[in-house]
Amino acid sequence: MIRQKVTITNPTGLHLRPAGMFCNIASRYKCKVEFMYNDDTAANAKSVLSVLGACVKSGDEIELICDGEDEEEAMKAMMDAVESGLGE
Repeated sequence: MIRQKVTITNPTGLHLRPAGMFCNIASRYKCKVEFMYNDDTAANAKSVLSVLGACVKSGDEIELICDGEDEEEAMKAMMDAVESGLGE
């Protein structure tokens, strides 16, 4: 299991379009991909409803958690996507 914190930089946070991109990237990997928000809210990064339900806004920090056989590749892809603004 690996964990890494990242700040959401796109101006609209994780609304529908970036949340969809976030989930599509997470779904490419076999490992479990989730994130913690506000130190108490866990969300499944492969579920659009779970991501939207976390109500993550621009400037918020999340902690990505990847656990499984391809966790390293998944973490790199997720970090790259978030740091590039998730297409916005």
